[in-house]
Amino acid sequence: MPSLRLLAPALFALAMFGAAVPASADSFSDTQRTDIETIIKNYLVSHPEVLEEAMAELSKRQAAAEAQKHEASVAQNTDAIFNSPHQVVLGNKEGDVTFVEFFDYNCGYCKRAMDDMLSLMKSDPKLKVVLKEFPVLSQGSVEAAQVAVAVRMQDPTGKKYLDFHQKLLGGRGAADKARALQAAKEAGLDTAKIEKDIASAEVRATIEENFKLAEAMGMNGTPSYVIGKQIVVGAVGVEGLREKIGIARCGKATC
Repeated sequence: MPSLRLLAPALFALAMFGAAVPASADSFSDTQRTDIETIIKNYLVSHPEVLEEAMAELSKRQAAAEAQKHEASVAQNTDAIFNSPHQVVLGNKEGDVTFVEFFDYNCGYCKRAMDDMLSLMKSDPKLKVVLKEFPVLSQGSVEAAQVAVAVRMQDPTGKKYLDFHQKLLGGRGAADKARALQAAKEAGLDTAKIEKDIASAEVRATIEENFKLAEAMGMNGTPSYVIGKQIVVGAVGVEGLREKIGIARCGKATC
């Protein structure tokens, strides 16, 4: 069956990408099926680069499908992501690109990601930054997030919040209520009021909203970001984030 050799790449592609095999294939005899399997095997052994090309194409298609899914998720939750009253806003509040970060005060990667965020704020005066507490790692993380929300309630400008944020996230040791209150005190905040506000409906509503948003967008770790229509899970570094900002701003990594 010399003509079957021409079918090897196509049959392999069908197998890789899940395309339907033509109905006429049902008419192959057992001997013909064995011949086809042998031809495909020999072809792949002789041309292993086909496997790499096929997997690269599969990854490309999966990434495109994931990007479409992310865009749809962001579109469905736009107001809560970018304009919620339950969030901290830093940088240029009228910026042309909004950079949203979900973080946990006990996340080691978030500590490094904080430096990325500060660098981006310094170098990009048109960037709006939104911070959302997402305490997924421990009870201490929940306690620290509760204090953080109470800090935001006391400081709508975000200036003291940012000082508090840097002191707590950049400090040593596990974050919990005690460490968070100490950081708040050092930032010049009223800790007695914070103690009272921790039990408020606003604190509960803020953290609940952040968890619902993260679940809706498939975020299962910190740091995670929403930049324009893009969802980014994990610490990708300042240059990776800058590229995402460029895409959101002008459709390409560098504007």
